[in-house]
Amino acid sequence: MQINDEIRDKEVRLISDKGEQLGIMSAKDALKIAEKANLDLVKIAPQAAPPVCKIMDYGKYRFEQSKKEKESKKNQKVIETKEVRLSLNIDTHDFDTKANQAIKFLKSGHKVKASIRFKGRTMAHPEIGEDVMKRFAETCQEYCTVEKPAKLEGRQMLMFLAPLSSK
Repeated sequence: MQINDEIRDKEVRLISDKGEQLGIMSAKDALKIAEKANLDLVKIAPQAAPPVCKIMDYGKYRFEQSKKEKESKKNQKVIETKEVRLSLNIDTHDFDTKANQAIKFLKSGHKVKASIRFKGRTMAHPEIGEDVMKRFAETCQEYCTVEKPAKLEGRQMLMFLAPLSSK
């Protein structure tokens, strides 16, 4: 953004600090009007013909912009992806523990990545892994939606669960 003496255009369309159109005039005249009001001349639309300049307190404007940015950053929520590793021959108690852990993550608003790693001969039975993943999704279904269903990628089967949107 160009301000005050940086504006080198011959003619500019001037807008007052109250938002009124003051018309088209030379950049020097516009700068004089801004200096009389003890404010800055700021080019807000350089691509227009003629460029549009506004009389404003530039320091105050920048301060308000940074304040708005901080406020918008404060309101953003970062969603993390937590991983739960299962195995093909997982016991019922271990399965329940992993499911409870996943439910805890989902309740706190995180996504969950469930994974099963296939080793050696277990690669011959991917259907067992799919059954474990289906059972896991059914156990957690009241807290989440299946974002990405179970899929075999190399020696690993992955499934992504997203928390239900709180209404």
